[in-house]
Amino acid sequence: MKTRFRTLILPLAAGLACADASRDDASGGGVEMAALDAVFADYSASDGPGCAFAVSRDGQQVMARAYGMANLEWDLPNTPETVFEPGSVSKQFTAAATILLALDGRIDLDDDIREYFPEMPDYGEPITVRMLIHHTSGLRDWGSVAGIHGWARTTRIHTHKHALDIASRQRALNYEPGRYYSYTNTGYNLQAMLVERVTGQTFDEFSQERIFRPLGMTKTQWRDDFTEIVEERSVGYRRGDDGEWHMLMPFENVHGNGGLLTTVGDLLRFTRNLDTGEVGGPEFIRLMHEQGMLDSGRQISYAGGLFVGEYKGVREVQHSGGTAAYRGFLTRFPDHGLAVSVMCNVGEANPGGLARAVADLYLGDDTGEEASEDPAGADVDPARVAALAGGYRDTRTGQFMELTADGASLRMGGGPGGMSLTAMSETEFASPAGVSIVFDTAADGGARPGATMDTPVADDVRLEPVEGFEPTASDLAAYVGAYHSDEAEVTYWVEVEDGGLVLRDRYGDGPSLVPVYPDAFRQGGSTFIFRRDESGRVTQASLSQGRVWDLRFERVQ
Repeated sequence: MKTRFRTLILPLAAGLACADASRDDASGGGVEMAALDAVFADYSASDGPGCAFAVSRDGQQVMARAYGMANLEWDLPNTPETVFEPGSVSKQFTAAATILLALDGRIDLDDDIREYFPEMPDYGEPITVRMLIHHTSGLRDWGSVAGIHGWARTTRIHTHKHALDIASRQRALNYEPGRYYSYTNTGYNLQAMLVERVTGQTFDEFSQERIFRPLGMTKTQWRDDFTEIVEERSVGYRRGDDGEWHMLMPFENVHGNGGLLTTVGDLLRFTRNLDTGEVGGPEFIRLMHEQGMLDSGRQISYAGGLFVGEYKGVREVQHSGGTAAYRGFLTRFPDHGLAVSVMCNVGEANPGGLARAVADLYLGDDTGEEASEDPAGADVDPARVAALAGGYRDTRTGQFMELTADGASLRMGGGPGGMSLTAMSETEFASPAGVSIVFDTAADGGARPGATMDTPVADDVRLEPVEGFEPTASDLAAYVGAYHSDEAEVTYWVEVEDGGLVLRDRYGDGPSLVPVYPDAFRQGGSTFIFRRDESGRVTQASLSQGRVWDLRFERVQ
């Protein structure tokens, strides 16, 4: 009761809901408090949710501060001791547990996962535990498949039994194991289940014994029972269509992929161990930072639940996350002894941007010049760039991608999630995020050329230009019918309505399909492709989206 009472009496000043637990109240560890508060100005109202952050230097916490409200119904503010969920930031904890089990000699990271999960299909090539860690297994994301079925996460109480059942029903992978990278929660749920099957402990029991307690993470646990009472837990909120705050909580028991309940201070205790090896030792540190390797020999940026890369020329190890309306980001700059953790209980927050804005204040002149953030562009005729704009098909997945011209730059995708690529030459375009597209030839007023795309986690992705598609009434009639997927346990009905196609579920609900290239239609971030037999009749369809590639549907009527 003492902890709860302390939370209730935290001061509110001038309409600002803010709690401070810094080691250096005057300077914030060498940074002006006002500058830090300015970073979180959008999340510091006393009538809305907010964020907490903490900063450490050489393993010592120098700042922890919180903004906004933890619970709007009870008018409780966030504090540095508030418990949040950091979403996929949790993955590094799961990788740590798996690696500790390997260092114990109880598993081998190169074991075939079917040694532990005989219910998983034999795909002809082994999927190793190491591939689960690095997202190179080819396994489809079970939550995405559940969404295709009609029960996206946050809409139903999912458990590990559901996750394993969905994974074991997939007759195909996104790709051959080890060939590519595709981010998949399935691999991390399987790791949590693997630890339980090998040790006979719950994943939380193992984590408490081997990670949380040894590192002094006294307010950290796995959300393996969402009904459990957790002291000082914040509630997640997002804006509804009515403009008001509404709760959005992770009412599910899957964990390992996410599901960590923790504080900003406890996150710093864990990330410090990735420098010191207090738990696990030097080999643990090495394996946690070991980046995945594709069959092509390409090293990717993903390591043990961590992205390894650079920020403004400074080496950075980080991961972001989001579950329901919770958001999190944990970053460490090993060469500067700096770590920053941010967690928010507001779905609109960008914790990565917030954490890096804090890091900028502490790194100061140690970062590279601003100009180094963006590739130096070439002087390219905008008309040449415009000639490359249009639709393209990712030949791995069939997904449609649109490039639009913006002066001498190309933009990949629309909306706030779009990415700008600067012209490096008439055939090469690159972004600060490490994505590059190289066209086979320069645009010369003729047909658009194909291209090769490289990203921090994939190389030699072929992009094929596609022409727009305006289906006739006869074309649309050929697609009408029912399509069933055993893997997603769902039947869709394709119908013609108002001169276009709609995709109906069992309840009669569903979206319109927008034609993008012959036999292919787009809905949101998904591409729905109709497939024909040798006679030209439509007999199948496939659905591709970010974490599920080429999920097949058989035409049943």
